[in-house]
Amino acid sequence: MGGAVSLTVAALVYPGTSGASAVPASHDIIIAQTPWGPLTESDRDFVVKVRAAGLWEYPVGQLGLQKGTTQAVVIASRHLIDGHSALDSTCRKIAPMLNIMLPNVASPQQQGFVSSLTADTREQFDSDFANILRMTHGSIFNTVAKIRSTTKNTLVRALADQANDTVLDHITVMERTGLVNFDQTLLRQTTPPNLPSYDLTPPPPALGQSMTVLTPPPSATSTPVDIDAIG
Repeated sequence: MGGAVSLTVAALVYPGTSGASAVPASHDIIIAQTPWGPLTESDRDFVVKVRAAGLWEYPVGQLGLQKGTTQAVVIASRHLIDGHSALDSTCRKIAPMLNIMLPNVASPQQQGFVSSLTADTREQFDSDFANILRMTHGSIFNTVAKIRSTTKNTLVRALADQANDTVLDHITVMERTGLVNFDQTLLRQTTPPNLPSYDLTPPPPALGQSMTVLTPPPSATSTPVDIDAIG
């Protein structure tokens, strides 16, 4: 479906709380009326979160192919690359339709995860990889469910469907490594990060900057949402 998007000024503002913290009730405010249904602040922030997740988990997947010492970690790394390249394609398709500004780099917190894993020895990498990714995917899983159950926007709903399948798949492959410490991981997952909002928010792209594209692997099995099929 085509058509212009009727926007309020708020819809043009880059989200300031798109990290792992809970979404406040005020995010239910409608910021745009679109041909695909109303768009709320939480809808917009969700699209940004999915994009930002790929911007750090995709390179971590590439890192896992290099540093992983077990077949299960290598398989999990492939799933990260495959799933997030497909999610990224969907985000890049629907964002301009909804007039959502997408980041080109992950949040400082997420970049910190990448730096930590990059600095790991190969002996330490596998455990940190499985536990960090299990924690972050567990944290976002409830957000995906909330968006899927509450959004009135069909494009956002389609992204949530895809994200739900991808996040569940990634949770599963992390658990299959046999390296997840559930007590520690679930504690971190349910404890809000004691970080300023800046650290949880991906910075807006620089003016005129080309959009980063997460290239799907040659053997990709995940597919982006078929936008043309959405009425």
